[in-house]
Amino acid sequence: MNDAAPAPTPAPAPRRARVRAPELIGKGGWINTGGDDLTLSDLRGKIVLLDFWTFCCVNCLHVLDELRDLEEKHRDTLVIVGVHSPKFVHEAEHQAVVDAVERYEVHHPVLDDPELATWKQYAVRAWPTLVVIDPEGYVVAQHAGEGHANAIRTLVEELEAEHEAKGTLRRGDGPYVAPEPVATDLRFPGKAVLLPSGNFLVSDTTRHQLVELAADGETVVRRIGEGVFREPQGLAQLPDGSIVVADTVHHALRRYDPATGVIERIAGTGKQWWQGSPTSGPALDVDLSSPWDVAWWQGKVWIAMAGVHQLWTYDPATGTVEAAAGTTNEGLVDGPAAEAWFAQPSGLSATEDRLWIADSETSALRWIDPDGVVHTAVGTGLFDFGHRDGDAGQALLQHPLGVTALPDGSVAVSDTYNHALRRYDPASGEVTTLATDLREPSDAVLVDGDIVVVESARHRLTRLRLPEEAVQVEAVAHRTRREATEVAPGRLRLDVVFQAPNGQKLDERYGPSTRLLVSSTPPELLLAGGGTGTDLFRELDLNPELTEGVLHVSAMAASCDDDPENEYPACHVHQQDWGVPVKVTEAGVSRLPLILAGMDA
Repeated sequence: MNDAAPAPTPAPAPRRARVRAPELIGKGGWINTGGDDLTLSDLRGKIVLLDFWTFCCVNCLHVLDELRDLEEKHRDTLVIVGVHSPKFVHEAEHQAVVDAVERYEVHHPVLDDPELATWKQYAVRAWPTLVVIDPEGYVVAQHAGEGHANAIRTLVEELEAEHEAKGTLRRGDGPYVAPEPVATDLRFPGKAVLLPSGNFLVSDTTRHQLVELAADGETVVRRIGEGVFREPQGLAQLPDGSIVVADTVHHALRRYDPATGVIERIAGTGKQWWQGSPTSGPALDVDLSSPWDVAWWQGKVWIAMAGVHQLWTYDPATGTVEAAAGTTNEGLVDGPAAEAWFAQPSGLSATEDRLWIADSETSALRWIDPDGVVHTAVGTGLFDFGHRDGDAGQALLQHPLGVTALPDGSVAVSDTYNHALRRYDPASGEVTTLATDLREPSDAVLVDGDIVVVESARHRLTRLRLPEEAVQVEAVAHRTRREATEVAPGRLRLDVVFQAPNGQKLDERYGPSTRLLVSSTPPELLLAGGGTGTDLFRELDLNPELTEGVLHVSAMAASCDDDPENEYPACHVHQQDWGVPVKVTEAGVSRLPLILAGMDA
């Protein structure tokens, strides 16, 4: 007789909500399909992962990289479809989307949705958002932000097993068709510096190398660092003549010695920085996040840390890095460095008393003074942009990526999405246009009274004379085309939906594993409920005297593998920032759900 207790019956897998996936519609058409249009019925039998992205968004670029291993491992069962949903007017141009797909090496079909038709059908609220559709055409999961690759991998494996058993899984090649390669000396160059020899050093971003060009800006002298860099961007010359390189996708800084050809990593571990990671310490032991540009100022290398909306510094004398300005919240807030907000700072240029900053997502030109106070010269926030000259208080830029100090104390701004070179004069407080008909300018270098512009989307350097007078342009202003959520006046319940992936649980070994930060523009919109807390819900009191504004919500959750036998389980951080335009109306909702991971019940 066997007295052993019977083995417990395994708990059934949780039943997933089944919502039929809306059709994929985009006025811009399809990219990477060989000219074919796709429908969901064409993809029936495949697991489909929709990646709602826009190419200005550094978090979207992080997710593209997170998904590469998943895409390769499950290429016979999984089809990733990028749904390009623009924020800026330039991003609604079809050729700009085609360029971005090549620039960021997107190896799956992309639907160009300039009017946000599919975005609205799927009720998406943030970039990036990932939606999983099962082989029968039902939505089974939604995730916003970064850090979900492991959860999606687990879900894909579950869906493979489930639908293999049901006979509803179709294996085989997906619909991706690679575009024909184009031969150019540079491919989407990012930044440039002038070497003492008179030659140019250019970050050849999409080809993952540096290129030295002769003084004519065209003749290739040498190619540098093949197999070392991954989408390098910013370059800065140190006093000893060596060059610091922002190795953006490797989340690192490297030093290149033109005299010897030696390249060495000087900062970053190669891993992306996440909330809770150290923000200072030995440079090779501290994670970084998408460093986009670098500049030598006040005896240190300053870093535009686009991935976390901050400025950091690297001190060659001590071999250390530290966060220098910004809270990691995305937005436009001036003041003491530790309290300021940035939004993907992407360009730097130093003068004796100012470090100029191209703050791309706020379409702003900003600067920090030697006392560590952040100021804004041009720009108003995340949602206003355009091409308008005149007084800096009302002038508009569109996603600038570069800034260059000029000899007269003014600065040239590479106004990337306006395809223009602009000028801001601190003495007069005026913004003018120096040149138009450039193509996504991302940096500029002074050479003997001329200015050499990195025309990223024309794959070249372009030399211009600095004009005595500004070019006249027709003023145009835009706001991000996002429909406001109608909310009722008074009390609003905010719920961030997070369900730990199967096989994981919230990591509460060292305290709360969730974090929620809420604020608003204007600040007066929130009478109560702002600030930081550990619950993923909040009761907000809205000001009845205001009818519209933007709620800024930042959420983070950490989950770990639920394996009692493993003393050191693998843990995963999920995080996302939302900017939710709201309109206060009597017919509005009293609950605002934002999905971080899972489905809203």
